[in-house]
Amino acid sequence: MTIMAASSREGKTLRDVVFAAGAAAREAAQYGEDKVINATVGCYAGEDEKLACLPVVEQLYRSLPMSDFITYAPPMGLEGYRKAVIDETFESCRPDGYVDAVATSGGTGAIHIAIANYSEVGDTVLTTDWRWNIYDCLCQEIGRNLHTFSMMDDQGHFNTVAFSAAVSNILSRQDSLLIILNTPANNPTGFALSDAEWADVLEICRLHEKNGKRISILVDIAYIAYAGEKNRVRSFMTQFAGLPEHIFTMFAFSMSKGYTLYGQRAGALVGLSSSKAVIEEFANLGKYSARTSWSNINRAAMTLLTRIRSDRDLMAQLDLERLAFAKNLRCRADIFTYEADRCGLSYVPYKGGFFISIPTQKSATVCQALEDDLVFAAPLAQGVRLGVCSIPAIKMQGLATIVKNALDRVEGRTDLLVSGK
Repeated sequence: MTIMAASSREGKTLRDVVFAAGAAAREAAQYGEDKVINATVGCYAGEDEKLACLPVVEQLYRSLPMSDFITYAPPMGLEGYRKAVIDETFESCRPDGYVDAVATSGGTGAIHIAIANYSEVGDTVLTTDWRWNIYDCLCQEIGRNLHTFSMMDDQGHFNTVAFSAAVSNILSRQDSLLIILNTPANNPTGFALSDAEWADVLEICRLHEKNGKRISILVDIAYIAYAGEKNRVRSFMTQFAGLPEHIFTMFAFSMSKGYTLYGQRAGALVGLSSSKAVIEEFANLGKYSARTSWSNINRAAMTLLTRIRSDRDLMAQLDLERLAFAKNLRCRADIFTYEADRCGLSYVPYKGGFFISIPTQKSATVCQALEDDLVFAAPLAQGVRLGVCSIPAIKMQGLATIVKNALDRVEGRTDLLVSGK
């Protein structure tokens, strides 16, 4: 076999189980779309199962002049966009401190440059075991190692003990650490840290900072627009005010979900610090990373967000339309969790967002069993992910029982890891 690629690229393959399961669901449509439940999709769909766009977003996007689609934008992003992103990241919960933002190619781009700039080659990056599996690839691609800790304890709360032990273990071997926490509306579970749990996280970080360690925290807020009332779900952010200068906080912002612009690849990395020098360094690194990764991002998407955030009427319309989508998500999730409780199906505690997950160590086999019932879900390392974002309410009815029966066929009748009650 002829090999042309560099030796460092040997074995680099991407097996995306979510897209593979989605392809299988589309093939099954031959049996009748009304009979198929496609729980693999990570985009919001209406009750007609068609991909939905927020009406105010579609109307404004179609009205933009051609110049917004064809003109280059600065590598850092349009200044108005960066300011608007900061406003949207914090809403009324902006902490005191120095803040800046760099436009990125979606939330993925934000995570990429955070890993590249705030971890050393060969270092370990820390995140939860329930996670978006692309975190692993983003680390591996640039020579980092991803380590996980158990996200929840036996009571279904954030596992502060496991987190503390993991941080201590890693910092016994390296001088700095990047921590990625996807909350609220965690992908793939819908889980969220409480304000009290965030206080514990920050106290643990302070203890290590006092011992001369540098800690960067990346909060992945990709799904925050549908996690609950916008200021209530951001209340934890006020705790980041006045942190020591060697504890640096970043937020990975995405327009994909909150603006239903998945394909436009617009996002941002927002940095917050008590140190002006740290934020100046962040901006310089962000500009360099952006220019050498994607050069600049979608100008039209940036213009759209800037215009909406600067117009009170458009913002009010956006809030109402998001609320309607969020109510549909909650309705679907409530149907599933109610029926899951009745039939004895355990699930990760759901707080909000696009996904619900079922803990199992045999996720691939369970997903195969579900395909017998024309239900297509995503098998993950910790369990099975269901995209409530794309399943209409009528198809949510009875789904918990189908999943429970599939689990019983594969595992036998056993108590799973986390009770949904």
